[in-house]
Amino acid sequence: MSAAGGYALSREHGLELLRQMLRIRAFEDRSYRLYGETKIRGFLHLYNGEEAVAAGVMQALRPADAIVSTYREHGHALARGISMNAVMAELFGKQTGCSRGRGGSMHLFDAAKRFYGGNAIVAGGLPIAVGLALAQKLQHQSDLTACFFGDGAVAEGEFHESLNLASLWKLPLLFICENNLYAMGTALERAQAETDITTKARAYRMEATAVDGMDAFAVEEAVADAARKIRNGAGPALLEMRTYRFRAHSMFDPQLYRDKAEVEAWQKKGPIVSLTTRLKALGLMTEEDYQRLEREAEAEVETAVGFAESSPWEPVSELARFVYAEHIA
Repeated sequence: MSAAGGYALSREHGLELLRQMLRIRAFEDRSYRLYGETKIRGFLHLYNGEEAVAAGVMQALRPADAIVSTYREHGHALARGISMNAVMAELFGKQTGCSRGRGGSMHLFDAAKRFYGGNAIVAGGLPIAVGLALAQKLQHQSDLTACFFGDGAVAEGEFHESLNLASLWKLPLLFICENNLYAMGTALERAQAETDITTKARAYRMEATAVDGMDAFAVEEAVADAARKIRNGAGPALLEMRTYRFRAHSMFDPQLYRDKAEVEAWQKKGPIVSLTTRLKALGLMTEEDYQRLEREAEAEVETAVGFAESSPWEPVSELARFVYAEHIA
């Protein structure tokens, strides 16, 4: 901790944040190419540009905290500590995937990591998060639930119902809105009369803060502060991470709703660029450090691709498993 009460940015910690973001970026870039090669099928929503949110949030949470994510969750899963091999195998639809190949890109799941989806339905994870947080409160746990969702989810009824119940019941729940300004393909100001999402949360009498979602360190500080208050019984809170996705909404999106120049302007102030510049300016890293971390990320991705390609498909004889709960003697 610094004298001012904030977190001191050390070399070790700064490099760890950068390492996580480079891992996510390398994974997503490789996934993009693999999709073009038809190695990955179905829907694919990439996280390029939003890496600071995943990296910063997961650094501030505890292993026992529950995580509920969205369909754009590769970065969340990797930063949470789910094996890159298991995530890539899931994208390939292989049995060694974290959801046994049955979920694909939008349904990553790992109970051991307390990572409860990957939810394809917009805003569908919010009620699940309310249930998890309610269980934590009833069991008198010191853990909390962190729920990710995009700005498009704010227009759904589940958003308002979930915030209302969480506030009424004073649940240990941290709502994390990744506001990338466009939802699926509609600018926020064209879909929402009130574009300040924190204002909506305050209407439910919960603390809400807007955060620079392109700054991993700012994200971590905000989550750490909110989590501390929630664990101390303050009830739920919302953080609006103001960020931007560099790639299309999905692989089927022609991106006719935004200018190329706008994307390029955001890329120049992207989370990896900004943190790298900051660490170098503070004398906390060198270009050699960056090149090493980038090589390590690329090598990890190539290992994951090899693992996925060599992994088996689920045998037809097991396809009926998990459709219903299995009997346990």
